[in-house]
Parts: sequence; C-alpha cells; structure tokens
Amino acid sequence: MINREDMLELTRRMTPSRNCFMRVAGAYMDEEGFDNGTFNIHFGKLSQAETKRNLELAKTIPFSRTNEELKEYSFPMDETRKKSMWPLLSAISKCQLRDDSLLSLFYEIVGENYRTDSEYSIFVFNGSYSVPAKASDGVRLEDSEEVYDFIVCSISPLEGEYEPGKPEFGFLFPAFVDRSGDRDMINIYNADPDNVQQGLMNKILGTY
Repeated sequence: MINREDMLELTRRMTPSRNCFMRVAGAYMDEEGFDNGTFNIHFGKLSQAETKRNLELAKTIPFSRTNEELKEYSFPMDETRKKSMWPLLSAISKCQLRDDSLLSLFYEIVGENYRTDSEYSIFVFNGSYSVPAKASDGVRLEDSEEVYDFIVCSISPLEGEYEPGKPEFGFLFPAFVDRSGDRDMINIYNADPDNVQQGLMNKILGTY
C-alpha cells in the first residue's frame, strides 16, 4: 500500500520554487503508436510557462488518489525480471535521460502496447530529491538520509498540436516507499482504475 504522505512530500518538490527535476524528454505519438517527433531538454532551459505546464503533468502522477488511481506493484524477483521493463527503466534512470537511444526504445515499446484511438504524448521527467532525515518525534533534521533519484512518466491525449491534456497513464520509478527509493517496486497510475492499460502494465511488469 502506498503511503499518501510519502507522495505529498514528493509533490512538494514539484513546484517552480522547489523544482526537483533536471531534464524532461518525450515523444508525440499518433494513434497507431508511431512517433511524430521527440524532444529532450534541460529543465532550466524551459520558459516560465513551460516549466509550470511540465510540473503539472509530472505532479499528476504522485498527487493522484493513492491506492486507487496510483498503485504499487512489484517486479519479478527471479529470472523473469529480464522480461519486464525493469532493465530499461533502470538504465534510463541511471543515465538521467541523456541516452536518446534508450528513450527511443522506450517510446517504441509504449507505442506497441498502449491502447488508444487518438494521438498522445509521452513525457519522461528525471528528478532527484535529497530526503531529509527525521528524528523519532517526526521533526526534520538538517542532514539527508539519502538522495532519491527517480523518473516520472506521464502519457496524455493531445488536446491540440503538441498540447498534452490530463495524463491518463503514468508511473513513478523507483517506487517511493517509506521515504526511500525501492528499485524492486514501481508506482503505476491509471486515470480510470476500472479501465486500466493492462497490455502496457503487463509489459512493464513482465507478466503475461
């Protein structure tokens, strides 16, 4: 089960004044899953308006209804993990979105497994959060417990040319569990919990 307070703590670092993101990359996809253009940019080069729009997209994932829209899933612990997207997501996170070939492979896999009848966008955000230590009484200390490096993905229908709407699917990897990154887990977001993107979820988790 996801702790709502963990997610709220993370979203407080997704504001213009406390931005935790370094890069954003993405692709614009047609309804058949082929990309119509990609981008990869340092967050600091975005305009003020672009920064605000991107932060809203990213924040939608952890700020969603926990354990309803946003749920926690485990990757396989045996050899079947290789069939999941864990190796690819780990590599994308490790390179901090600087390897376009890894991102192209990711967009291709999403295009093959995401089901929609409209054009859509895939945005991937690379973030880093120095998690403050807390005393036993809950008071924050000056030192950090760890640096949590993560990626957020949001997939949205396009409302206009290159204008993503509210995300319909996304994830946070590694999962943020007990104020710490857990690379064996992923938090997956479905805007409609009764109509999930099962094909893409199966591909991410390696479950068929």
